[in-house]
Amino acid sequence: MMRPFLTSTMLAAMLGLSACDDAPTLVSDTQVAQMGLQEWEQITSSMPASTNAEYQRRLDRVTRRLLNAAGENPADWRWQVFQSGQPNAFALPGNRIGVFSGMMQIANTDAQLAAVVGHEIGHLQANHSAERVSAQIASELGLSVLDAALGAGEVVGREQIGSALGMGLNYGVLLPYSRRNELEADRLGIELMNQAGYDPNAALRFWESMARANANRGPAFLTTHPAPESRIAQIEEIIAAL
Repeated sequence: MMRPFLTSTMLAAMLGLSACDDAPTLVSDTQVAQMGLQEWEQITSSMPASTNAEYQRRLDRVTRRLLNAAGENPADWRWQVFQSGQPNAFALPGNRIGVFSGMMQIANTDAQLAAVVGHEIGHLQANHSAERVSAQIASELGLSVLDAALGAGEVVGREQIGSALGMGLNYGVLLPYSRRNELEADRLGIELMNQAGYDPNAALRFWESMARANANRGPAFLTTHPAPESRIAQIEEIIAAL
């Protein structure tokens, strides 16, 4: 029974890089940007753009103002409102931002929308995409090594051990890492909206609205996003420090 223990220890060491705040990235910026652009092409070809012209004008107005405040050239970025009732938004490497029409209904002022878009810009400026991809690579590599080692040792219960460790990695390493990214993006986004001249208190009002809209969400430890009450408390601290 010594072989599985040593293998699990080795796996934990490998995954140390994905759980560490200062972990090195395993992919280049160019590779991550290419992945983001490919994903953007797939999304834009499969998901319809919103037909609400006011939504798109508002996203244009807010995004340009934030990018200018961040010292970015808006011409190097692309953004789009997509037709979907989900209250969601996303950022992809390669300077791509998508906002669903359901989110536009909740972020119903320019300042509240600035909290959303600023958050997404924060993800990209902090290079969270490369960190996330690196964490995923590390976990998959570690599980592959574990699977091979357990197979070579003909260990009884190999599938159950691998499954349990996989779940442990997902909930114990990858998702908490993503929550840290989310909170950092909150801070960067609020600082950016403040620089752009938007009232940062609008971020509080927005997340309070989001909390009400997602009242039936699952336990915080099973999600990539912080619990609403934790998020709102941190945003209050960020605003107080501006």
